Amino acid sequence: MLSPCNPKLQQSFSAAGLAGCWKLAPGRVLGVRPRTEGVLLITQGEAWVTLNERPRGHGNESGDHFLQAGQQLSVRAGRHLVIESMDRAPLQFEWTPAARWMPRSRWDEAVRQPLRDLHRAGWLAGSALLRLLLGLAGYSEYLVAGRGRTLSPHEVNPP
Repeated sequence: MLSPCNPKLQQSFSAAGLAGCWKLAPGRVLGVRPRTEGVLLITQGEAWVTLNERPRGHGNESGDHFLQAGQQLSVRAGRHLVIESMDRAPLQFEWTPAARWMPRSRWDEAVRQPLRDLHRAGWLAGSALLRLLLGLAGYSEYLVAGRGRTLSPHEVNPP
């Protein structure tokens, strides 16, 4: 189970994604694909972190990173990150997006972010339209029967 370290912070996570301090119960695995660059900092316990990088050797060179409390790992945007506790105790970690410690360019704020928002809105609108059309197609059998006439409630459910 994944839970915020500080319950008071829980409301702020919806806007920032995974940003903040989190606890991962022992035996649980968390997969994350961050949209922005960031830093994973282990604050308590030992973590086994795997990145979807090409294997280059053994240990940390293979994409597997073994981090202890106080150690951190920089993660690029779009990488698949898998986090697991190596202890029997909960793993506590912080995720800090790069946007918090790197200023955004004017181009990102003025052009890229609105384009991403429009892309996301278009995808949602298209998906909603498809579901609406499928729903109407499925509902039509209740409105039209046989010769194209509308059934009255008495014809649908005879006494």
